[in-house]
Amino acid sequence: MRVAVTGASGFCGGYVARAARDRGDEALCFSRTKGPVGRHIPWDASADVPDLHSAELVIHCAAAVGDHKPGSAEERNQAAVNVRGTQRLLEAAARAGCKVVFVSSASVYDTRRSRERITEDHPTEGGHLNAYGATKAQADRAALAAGAVVLRPRAVYGLGDPHLVPRLLAHQRRGLMPLPGKDVTLSLTAVETLADACLAAAAWPTGAYNIVDPEPYRRDAAVLSVLIAHGRGAGRILHVPLPIVRALPSAVLTPYAVDQLAHTVVLDTSKARGQGFAPTRTLADYRPI
Repeated sequence: MRVAVTGASGFCGGYVARAARDRGDEALCFSRTKGPVGRHIPWDASADVPDLHSAELVIHCAAAVGDHKPGSAEERNQAAVNVRGTQRLLEAAARAGCKVVFVSSASVYDTRRSRERITEDHPTEGGHLNAYGATKAQADRAALAAGAVVLRPRAVYGLGDPHLVPRLLAHQRRGLMPLPGKDVTLSLTAVETLADACLAAAAWPTGAYNIVDPEPYRRDAAVLSVLIAHGRGAGRILHVPLPIVRALPSAVLTPYAVDQLAHTVVLDTSKARGQGFAPTRTLADYRPI
């Protein structure tokens, strides 16, 4: 199969392109810079219309990520890439007759509701804490309306992760890892699991699917395991009361980051399991090098 992978030069897109190559597909890598494998097709998601007529399947990973200051240029770029770029891609895929698998995010879910067991019916129309969640939610709804398969991972981790783990490591000080509030339960997604799901989803019915590791993790134990994997020693977790965290300015623990770490967020994957998808990779398999 000829598989178009957008954002193939990025973290998730690169894994998807390699997974497609490994199963014998031809990877068509739509990105600004060359991906790790496959044929590079230059594409700027913020401005260009992709030509998808040579593809049979489109896996849309390209996104502008980050937790940026309100009103910043980076936030405006998120709207250009995540919303308008996705709309252009969906229109191009419709003209080419390609099925689309869209990599969305659990950040689309309304944070004002309980997230102790999130199904795909959880509201996505509001309650976002930054522009990333809001713009991905708009793109998510557009993809569903266009008949795409939408995957919603949470906190994707793995070798080469440029966002999650580096920010976590930067927060450690002298063996102490300050975390907001008490220990909670969190769903995480191995990048290899997401890549497998992207390819498997080509055969799934239109709709949204949560994609996370087989079981959720206790936050503190997960953080300590990452520190050990990076040679930081066992370390020690310092539970900082939420009122104190919220009162202190921090470039690392933004309101969005605090929310993601301080509240139980568990995604129900019954819908994906119903399609025969059974991820096996866990945080115990994580190796930073």
